[in-house]
Amino acid sequence: MAKWTPRHEAPEPLEGPIVATITGGTILWFVMFLVQVPFYGWFADRDLTWWVWTCLAGAGLGLIGIWYVRGREAAIKRSQAAADADTAPTAENSDS
Repeated sequence: MAKWTPRHEAPEPLEGPIVATITGGTILWFVMFLVQVPFYGWFADRDLTWWVWTCLAGAGLGLIGIWYVRGREAAIKRSQAAADADTAPTAENSDS
């Protein structure tokens, strides 16, 4: 098992417009669902209705993802604000 032990540290995670990315993906899943609904009969005739329901599931899970990443982003901002408040000079220190 030692053969598979990593020999270097993992890189820092990439941060970016996560909320926008998840929102865009959710919208795409829902649009794909709406585009396929008029052709439901065609999908049903070929036993491919799972395509339609997969798009709806993607949109639903995307809504959960939006809720999650918005909460994560808010928690990161709160943590950063608390860290900044701890390192900022206070009125007691500026009198000296």
